[in-house]
Parts: sequence; structure tokens; C-alpha cells
Amino acid sequence: MVLRFGDRVATATLVDTPEARQFAAMLPATVELKDVWGQAKSGRLPHVLTVEGSAPIHDPVPGHIYFWPLSEVIAVYYDDLGQAVPDPGLVRLGTIDTGLDSLANAGRRIAVRIELARPA
Repeated sequence: MVLRFGDRVATATLVDTPEARQFAAMLPATVELKDVWGQAKSGRLPHVLTVEGSAPIHDPVPGHIYFWPLSEVIAVYYDDLGQAVPDPGLVRLGTIDTGLDSLANAGRRIAVRIELARPA
């Protein structure tokens, strides 16, 4: 997966789960990401993901991409402030491979174009 913002790019790999496949099916998409707490960029997806039966994550890891069912947003964590996520927790969608620092430092509001990577 490729995340484009301004003149910068980050790459990511999706996990092999039903939720990540649902997410991939809605791409390409442009998502307005905000940085409210200084640990993740998050924004509303164009469609809700069905996450029934998925394993909840309460301790997000920097560099991972998650979906938060309560607010229907995608979140890319870049820092760990030691805060636990309340129930129902997060659903892991993937991992940032390159460009995490660029994304973290891109500002408090950015438009990110998310696309599936073209085969090499």
C-alpha cells in the first residue's frame, strides 16, 4: 500500500485479515488525517469496516495501522504515550514499512491518498 501526502510517500503492508481485505477493497481513497494527541494521525474512512469477532488491541504499537470501530476512523500510530485504548479496542490493519517519520512530522492536518501498490 502507498500513502501519498504532499510531495512525500509512505509505504505499508496490510495484514491478511477480513478487516484489512475490506479496507483494501475501498482503495484508492483520500482520507483527511488529524493529529489530536501527538501519537497518531487519524481520520474517517469513506466506508465502515465490519469487525465482529476480530481480536481487540488495547495497547497500540507505533508504526501500525488500526481501525477504531467506536469512531469509524483509521489511525496510524507513530508514538507510544503509554495510553490504553478503551473497549472495544482497535483492529490492526497493517504496518508502515517506510516513511513513518515523514508522516509523523507532516503537520496536524493532512490529506493522505491511500492506494494499493502496483506489482513490481
